[in-house]
Amino acid sequence: MAEINPNEVYTTSEAQSLLKISNSTIKRLLKRGAIKANKIGGQYRVMGKELLRLLSPTIERRAVETYQRLKKKVKRKIKTW
Repeated sequence: MAEINPNEVYTTSEAQSLLKISNSTIKRLLKRGAIKANKIGGQYRVMGKELLRLLSPTIERRAVETYQRLKKKVKRKIKTW
C-alpha cells in the first residue's frame, strides 16, 4: 500500500490510484471542490495534505480547534501586556 506524503504534489491519476477511486469520481470531487487542486499546464495538481484531509476530516477539524484555542490564549496574554 502506498503512503500519501502531505508535502507531495500528485497528478489526478496518481491521486485516483492512491484513493482507489474511478476517473469520474476524481473529476466530480474536483468539480465540487471537495478536493482543492491547482491547474498547471492544463492538468490538475493535488497536494497530499488535501488527499489526507479528504480521507480524515476529523483530524483537520481537531487541528483547527486546537489552533483556535491557542490563538485565543495568545490574544488574552497579549491583551494583559
